Amino acid sequence: MKFAVIVFPGSNCDHDMYHAVKDVLKMEADLVWFEDCHLENYDAILLPGGFSYGDYLRSGAIAAASNCLQQIRTHAAEGKPILGVCNGFQILLEAGLLPGVMLPNQHLAFMCHQEKLSVANHTSMFTNQYEKNEIVQFPIAHGEGNYFCDGVTLNQLKQNNQIAFTYQNNPNGSAADIAGILNKQGNVLGMMPHPERAVEALLGSDDGLKVFQSLIMNGRLSYVANV
Repeated sequence: MKFAVIVFPGSNCDHDMYHAVKDVLKMEADLVWFEDCHLENYDAILLPGGFSYGDYLRSGAIAAASNCLQQIRTHAAEGKPILGVCNGFQILLEAGLLPGVMLPNQHLAFMCHQEKLSVANHTSMFTNQYEKNEIVQFPIAHGEGNYFCDGVTLNQLKQNNQIAFTYQNNPNGSAADIAGILNKQGNVLGMMPHPERAVEALLGSDDGLKVFQSLIMNGRLSYVANV
């Protein structure tokens, strides 16, 4: 399975993502500059955290208008796995690949610490290696992680089992304690906490490994099914 880690001006978690996939999980991975975005030969696309374009206009808004996101829309429609973490989640929201918007944290302060999460959906291609309602610990690092959507959208997220992770102690005021959501088809995941920074005990947690292991397992099962 081959991963593309998309790099925008201002990305700063790209090498963390690359290290998690390439060095820890021993999978093929490339850092892909957004202007050199040719994604046909990749099996999964990863949008890392950071401050793309300095968060000018709105977080993720300028990156969402790039040609690279046009390609990612095409691949998402074809069912390819797309994972956006932190700024990557914000980009997916701005691109319309996930519903809702991101607001500044409830207390208007940047937060950087470990948070406990609950695995709300343990059956998706990103979470199939977790147990139902498993409690995990990932770091967060954001100033705009307050997820918001209207009541109709929230009901749809719940009814369609699109809420992947929820906070145990909602740190930023997100609606329904949401930390990560899936698209309706289940192949696009956006989440504010950083699984790529929780892949080794040295980092304080390796609970994030299962996000990537779930993707790899899903890829292997899809390969067998298509042989």
